[in-house]
Amino acid sequence: MIRTILHVDGMVCGMCEAHVNDAVRAACKARKVTSSHRTGEAVVLSDEKPDESALRKALAAIGYTVTDLRTEEEAEKPRFSFLRRR
Repeated sequence: MIRTILHVDGMVCGMCEAHVNDAVRAACKARKVTSSHRTGEAVVLSDEKPDESALRKALAAIGYTVTDLRTEEEAEKPRFSFLRRR
């Protein structure tokens, strides 16, 4: 799984977070998107690396600026691992 962390300038409230999440989902195939106006970050979990320019354009179109973007590999957690602990 790929984790992409976007530093987004311009988020000031919970509605901003929702708009950013919607724009990111429209720009790439994401498993999960979370944003925080307090930290100014959006975190995208996806199976493949998202197109950086598509993310920047999608957020710019709704008035936000991506000031930094970094991508890292993340080990996928096994599902239902609590069942195997006995």
